[in-house]
Amino acid sequence: MTTTTESGATTCLTKLSDLNDLAKKSGKKRLAVAVAHDEHCLEAICAVDKMGMVEAVLVGNEKKIREIAKKLNLDVSGMKIIHEEIDANSVKIAVKMVRNHEADILMKGNVPTATFLRGVLDKENGLRKGEVLSHFALFELPTYHKLLGLTDAAMILAPDFKTKVALTVNAVEFMNKLGYTKPKVAVLAAVEMVNEAMQATLDGALLSKMSQRGQIKNCIIDGPLAYDNAVSAASAKHKGIVSEVAGDADLLIAPDIEAGNVLYKAWGFSANAKLAAVVLGAAAPIVLTSRSDTEESKQASIVMAAAI
Repeated sequence: MTTTTESGATTCLTKLSDLNDLAKKSGKKRLAVAVAHDEHCLEAICAVDKMGMVEAVLVGNEKKIREIAKKLNLDVSGMKIIHEEIDANSVKIAVKMVRNHEADILMKGNVPTATFLRGVLDKENGLRKGEVLSHFALFELPTYHKLLGLTDAAMILAPDFKTKVALTVNAVEFMNKLGYTKPKVAVLAAVEMVNEAMQATLDGALLSKMSQRGQIKNCIIDGPLAYDNAVSAASAKHKGIVSEVAGDADLLIAPDIEAGNVLYKAWGFSANAKLAAVVLGAAAPIVLTSRSDTEESKQASIVMAAAI
């Protein structure tokens, strides 16, 4: 399902289920799960395993893993289980597997995010690759004509301009790998006009100019754009905005974590959106979902990580 615009921006995803075809074409990936004794996590892993997209290694308390599998009637017989009762050690083992190229994807199980990220960010033995680790989510919204990306809703509290460049590059490079040759990126602010008193508008203008000058490659960036301008062609037209991005954005850059997180939760809980999410900027995709995310979202997140 591929469409190409006059600008050459290829968009191949209109539904999250489109990720399934990409993952199947990409071949089976090896998934290392840290502290895998978690019901929703195991349900999602087994569902993706049945589709033949991943080969999972479960690191954690083996007794608890098997008890959960029995309770939920899940088949883990074909999965390697590495017994480890201490959470931090489980994270170290899973991270080491990815670092040693024994696994392609890392996933967080029943472990506090802080403990998990300490293992990922360990200077000597971790997985940090880029300038920042950032959160990227892809949404299927009933009211939008294609999938819509969002960054950052979970990792970076108040990104300065340099960090916004890095998280934008993280998201664009990931979308390129998903088949978007030139994703349309909208840098969000409260208004679409540059206002020196509003830092988000200055950041949007600078990111847009960097894209025009080729400093940020393989995308089309416009900003600042208010949310309505970014996703509604009618709103953009009403305000006289002439832009390749306005009303047709593939990716939204949130001004800060509050705005990003509110959008993330509002779409999921109030707009019946489906979503997949990963953490970028490491040596491999990281599936780090929220405790409030559904099993369907966790499953889609694994598939998206396996699709690149």
